Amino acid sequence: MEALKETHLYCPFAYIDGSWVAADSGEQINVYNPATQELVGDMPRLGKAETLRAVDAADAALPAWRSLTAQERADLLLKWHDLMLEHQQDLAMLMTCEQGKPLKEAEGEIAYAASFLRWFAEEARRVYGETIPAAKASQRIVVTKQPVGVVGAITPWNFPAAMITRKAGAALAAGCTIVVKPASQTPFSATALALLAERAGIPRGVFNVVPGQASEIAEALTTSSKVRKITFTGSTDVGRKLMAQAAEHIQKISLELGGNAPFVVFEDADLDAAVEGAMAAKFRNAGQTCVCTNRFLVQSSVVNAFCEKLAVAMNSELHVGDGSQPNINIGPLIDHNAVKKVSEHVQDAVDRGAELLLGGHPHSLGGNFFSPTLISFATREMKVAKEETFGPLAAVFPFDDEETAITMANDTEYGLASYFYSRDLARVWRVSEALEYGMVGVNTGLISNAAAPFGGVKASGLGREGGHQGLDEFLETKYVCIDLG
Repeated sequence: MEALKETHLYCPFAYIDGSWVAADSGEQINVYNPATQELVGDMPRLGKAETLRAVDAADAALPAWRSLTAQERADLLLKWHDLMLEHQQDLAMLMTCEQGKPLKEAEGEIAYAASFLRWFAEEARRVYGETIPAAKASQRIVVTKQPVGVVGAITPWNFPAAMITRKAGAALAAGCTIVVKPASQTPFSATALALLAERAGIPRGVFNVVPGQASEIAEALTTSSKVRKITFTGSTDVGRKLMAQAAEHIQKISLELGGNAPFVVFEDADLDAAVEGAMAAKFRNAGQTCVCTNRFLVQSSVVNAFCEKLAVAMNSELHVGDGSQPNINIGPLIDHNAVKKVSEHVQDAVDRGAELLLGGHPHSLGGNFFSPTLISFATREMKVAKEETFGPLAAVFPFDDEETAITMANDTEYGLASYFYSRDLARVWRVSEALEYGMVGVNTGLISNAAAPFGGVKASGLGREGGHQGLDEFLETKYVCIDLG
């Protein structure tokens, strides 16, 4: 790829057992730039047979990898981290080409992705066991932590680097080996990471990348007795299917699924700060993140002022276009189906009585671009209240009091991220505790951090990623009772 300083980072092959391989069938995936709709390149379309070979490789590499000291594994992860930052601009350009997000955001994602490798490298040395006083004087009770084993990871297109390192960093730090199935829209970010992992000295078979047929690869991972853990980021519908498939071999499973994030603005909030937070929480990645605000719940006494300020910010700060160009901060949606869904949500809301304040239509650039859109007086009957839009649509729902706001915020099957703005300390505690979400942002629109446990409740998933909790997901607890006689 000509745009890269180091063209070797463009790797159009799968990575299995330390080798770069094509599909057995010779089939390939066509990867297109969502901004220009030009071909980025072709990637092998792997299936079940190749995936099982990757599982075999990971299983064969497991004994030696888990036998390394925590410090030895940490040193390799830190080398991988350093190489990512060394090649940050190239990795970001590659991501922008295949995913569409603005280059500045892509550079931010690479730094964020690398931070998980550093975090889990440090946490690897803090996998502590414990001793427990026994009931008998002759006995000693010891509790240890051991790696789960081979991990199957299925990652999404919206964060094609960070969602890999958040899973692989924890897995490798714990002493597990991993097979990664990246999204078909964004496989080149995954293979570039594999190349850097190889350069960092991570042994063959420890980290494998299998792009290709999603259903075949998922079935291979969930039905293999050698795979002891499945970790998935994606839609709730697919997560349900994977959970059912993983039940056959009682595989441990972590699921980071869909969201329907509320962003509550109380009348005592700093409205300027709330608007600033709203811009970050809604329009990052053109609204295509699982923690993006889906519903703005604004107290009736300030709803008009909030909408006016948000409209001004959207008009002045959001610049739509090809993410590789300067000053662009809203890229395209991932494909035409995404554009269609946002259009349907806007039309449904308007048909049901919402007021269209800004945008509301595909952008004049055409293709996969959609104009940033603001609607007010949305209601719970609308699609935007029930479904995750995954696009640049800000829908404002008025409410009268705190109790109503909490009821509205929790009126969803999802429970991933939530946000609210208030300057009342007592309210901050009440609302934080009442929101049925795995994550709550108070007076901030950005909550992701490698040191924090990321995850949801209800239909938004199981388990946590990041923080020390993220490492625990890849460890088994073993109890040893020793009788001294």
